[in-house]
Amino acid sequence: MAYATSVKLEGDSKTYQISTGIKKYTLMDLGFTKGKSGAFMCSWSLDPNTPYNAAFRLKMSVNADLDGFKLSTVTGNGLQRANIFKNDAHPEAVEQLRFILKNFIDRDVLVEA
Repeated sequence: MAYATSVKLEGDSKTYQISTGIKKYTLMDLGFTKGKSGAFMCSWSLDPNTPYNAAFRLKMSVNADLDGFKLSTVTGNGLQRANIFKNDAHPEAVEQLRFILKNFIDRDVLVEA
């Protein structure tokens, strides 16, 4: 999957775009790590009860130029994409996802399109 300026998660009604005001230090404050290519990557548990062995995770990567990103919800092991919006089966995971993405919007990492 290539870096994009806007992403819509599978099953979600909202689209998110990378903010023009994004800063490297903000990403580091949010828990991102810088890889060898210069890209920033992080993964968050979508289980509000435990950060370990979660059923779902939110993965995000921002390229080194800070003008593109990848965003996806995956299974706990991170190997398969997951649609947490399907059939309203995972309301806690959706609520945690909204909380994390609102934090990104508040910190000027993402904007809602």
